[in-house]
Order: sequence, then structure tokens, then C-alpha cells
Amino acid sequence: MTTNFSSPYQPINCEFHDLLEANATLGKPVQIGIRNETGAVQYYTASITDLYAKNGAEYMSISTGDTVRLDQIEEIDGAKLSDF
Repeated sequence: MTTNFSSPYQPINCEFHDLLEANATLGKPVQIGIRNETGAVQYYTASITDLYAKNGAEYMSISTGDTVRLDQIEEIDGAKLSDF
């Protein structure tokens, strides 16, 4: 998975962040839609293993070993960030 960390970070909605935290606590696999560098959404099935902040941006680690910047997430299990 490739994510574009060169653009400025845009904080995500707090309610969507709460949804990410709830799924991380449950540890169950979820379907994650992530916008790649071309703007296309790629889907992965993985569990969220960690949520953290670093250098002014927020990230999540997933069970595939990848790290995703939170503002590049489009949806989690059908819950779209744009709906929050």
C-alpha cells in the first residue's frame, strides 16, 4: 500500500475517529477504503492495531504491517468519512 504523506494533513471528524478507535479496541478485521496517490480508492481487509499522532498528523497501523494517514481513509466497513 502506498499513501501520499507529502500533502498537508487535514484533521478528520472526531466521530469518525471514535469509530476507528472502537474498531481498534475490538480488534476484528474491517474493510478499509484508502485513497492512493492517484485518487483511486483501494480496499483492504485488516484489523486496526494502533492509532497515533506524529509530527502533526494522525496515523493508524493495520494488521498487514502498513501505516495509513487518517485523512487518506475513505471508509471503514461502509461508514464513509465524508458522511461524518
